[in-house]
Amino acid sequence: MTANTRTDANGIDLDDIGTNPTSNPSFTDLIASRLSRRQLFGLGVGTASTVLLQACGGGGGGGTAFPIIPPAPAPAPAPAPAPAPAPAPAPAKLGFNAVAKSLADVVTVPAGYTASVLYRLGDPIAAGVAAYKNDGTDDPATYDRRAGDHHDGMTFFGMNASNKWDAANASRGLLVMNHEAITPLFLHPAGQTISGTGNAAVRTVADEVLREFYLHGVSVIEVNKSGSAWSYKQDSSFNRRVHTLTEMAFSGPAAKTDYLKTKYSTDGSKTRGTLNNCANGTTPWGTYLTCEENWAGYFRRLAATDNPSRSAKEIAAFTRYGVASAGRELWATVTPDTADNIYGRWNAQVVGATATDDFRNGANTYGWVVEIDPFNPASTPKKRTALGRFGHEGACLGPVVAGKPLVWYMGDDSRNEYIYKFVSAKNWDAADVGGGIAAGDKYMDDGRLYVARFNADGTGAWLELKLGVNGITASNPAYAFADAADVVVNVRLAADAAGATKMDRPEWTAVNPKTGDVYVTLTNTNAASRPITATDGANPRFYNDKTTAGTDQKGNPNGHVVRFADDNADPTSLSFKWDVYLFGARSTASADVNLSQLGADNDFSSPDGMWFSRATAGLLWLETDDGAYTDVTNCMLLAALPGQVGDGGARTVTNVDGATTRTQNTFVGKAPGADGLRRFLVGPKDCEITGIAESGDGRALFVNIQHPGEGSKDIANPGGYISHWPEGGSARPRSATVVITKDDGGLIGL
Repeated sequence: MTANTRTDANGIDLDDIGTNPTSNPSFTDLIASRLSRRQLFGLGVGTASTVLLQACGGGGGGGTAFPIIPPAPAPAPAPAPAPAPAPAPAPAKLGFNAVAKSLADVVTVPAGYTASVLYRLGDPIAAGVAAYKNDGTDDPATYDRRAGDHHDGMTFFGMNASNKWDAANASRGLLVMNHEAITPLFLHPAGQTISGTGNAAVRTVADEVLREFYLHGVSVIEVNKSGSAWSYKQDSSFNRRVHTLTEMAFSGPAAKTDYLKTKYSTDGSKTRGTLNNCANGTTPWGTYLTCEENWAGYFRRLAATDNPSRSAKEIAAFTRYGVASAGRELWATVTPDTADNIYGRWNAQVVGATATDDFRNGANTYGWVVEIDPFNPASTPKKRTALGRFGHEGACLGPVVAGKPLVWYMGDDSRNEYIYKFVSAKNWDAADVGGGIAAGDKYMDDGRLYVARFNADGTGAWLELKLGVNGITASNPAYAFADAADVVVNVRLAADAAGATKMDRPEWTAVNPKTGDVYVTLTNTNAASRPITATDGANPRFYNDKTTAGTDQKGNPNGHVVRFADDNADPTSLSFKWDVYLFGARSTASADVNLSQLGADNDFSSPDGMWFSRATAGLLWLETDDGAYTDVTNCMLLAALPGQVGDGGARTVTNVDGATTRTQNTFVGKAPGADGLRRFLVGPKDCEITGIAESGDGRALFVNIQHPGEGSKDIANPGGYISHWPEGGSARPRSATVVITKDDGGLIGL
């Protein structure tokens, strides 16, 4: 999620506002009394019995990180007594000195490490494409063969000499990454050319918009190691850009239904493009999942003119998803349009006689998890509708066990939204490794979609989102569900009906390979969204995090990380236990704010990206997307060695807002201390640290630096740019991927 979120023509930021009007309970309504640890965790916390794929929300070393575990054999006669077990291995330890907080325009890593720039906005990925000028004058037609903007979630897929997927490969692979959004100020000679204001604003230079179309989406690039240095291969046959004009197929329950019919696809079988791709995921057969997050604001739909042509159900759905603006980049306003409507397709208003005469259903074609086969550049990506339509932050794959279903955990990134999981109908068969998009058809088009509800006793329940259950019926007074396609297209409304628990901007999800616990970052909230009277067990703090300049920041501006354990270490279980792992805070904050007892070497704010290393099982990487603590430090990457759900204790927090004091009961994970959490990297000015992956041996770490200098205002005055990273001098800043290696060739972080 981008820290300095782009707004529509009226300055509306839907991420801050949220679109959930329901009275579904927050944790305040669920925590009725203080619970003892015996009450909360008396049944124990299951230990994961499988090795997990560590490609959750950032990609792992080569996609499958889990050895495939076969089903248990038939019972055998009792064996002879086993010898005494070997001593347990020594616990992992963080092996670097913490990086200090910094406001410098550089990437800082610990002593003994080197960070090198690998892949920047505009870099060419095909033979014959010129180097990027970085002044806004490059030919727009070349941008489909250049790196996109706002590098985000990514995965490293190791590749062998036969060009096949090899998860353990340490020196060659395909790096696949999202390009979430754009910073228009730096893309054109003088920023975007716009005439008019408000709803009357229009884009007047079509070539500018074409650049922007191409700069969203996904990159697939071949990367290679030579000696200790990494580079990407510009002329690789695997290099590919997937962007807003790339044709894509639909699959699953919404495919070929009326909800997805447009002028482009009169049978609802396909669409063009993907955008606002934030976090990501992978599959055990070796494909990449890109997730469409804040897509709603790109579509132009002026309620005052369009609502009279809409049904009450349509208006309810548009309202719930926030499709009611002039369009954040004004793409729909370019005239004249092309014969294939590359501009008009962003106009979601009724302008024709039927849905096949216009793009009134255009917004329904976004908000999905999209599968891409990086090893087949000619393959058509598929939008997997069975996983539901919402602001997908990522899709984190849980344990992979032969003969068992596959599970993905997902957050919906907006305030007061929900946490979901999808369980495949088919059981995993290792013979499908390398099966490409066809394997996705098998596992991702049929399954059970759930949403999380957190209970007062410290447990939780997964509520199925299916027509006919949990209030998801044609007689639902808020929204009358018609069929299975209606449920997945309008899954937020289905989750409302089921009674899911509202959360504060659920972002990246990650699964601990040592315990099976699922971690979810809750980046932050403000006083308007959660006043002091609305704190709850999982969101227990209300405080004023004053900046060094004395600016008030009320609410929970520093964010936290919640975690849960599915019962019996079974990701298909319908129940779980929860606690709060970690709270962001200034080290100087009071004990009721700095609940995790952070010090100068590990204090942070606004956790966002999050990912467990495959090569160093149990090592958690945590990235920040911050605007609250940036008076003291730029955004950062931290390394952590977390415990498990229930390792801390019950806690009563005292919140104060002026004359109002309110106590809140919660459950806090064990304080990490300097040995369990340490700052590893600090980025350049005005950036977000997001997206992370590793080579097959864990000795190269790929990290994305997103939108450095995004808050710059004056394109005519380079001296006024907030950042000039990575080129320095007077250059325009560029989002980029860096590769981090240890000077002695060792594992990163340990």
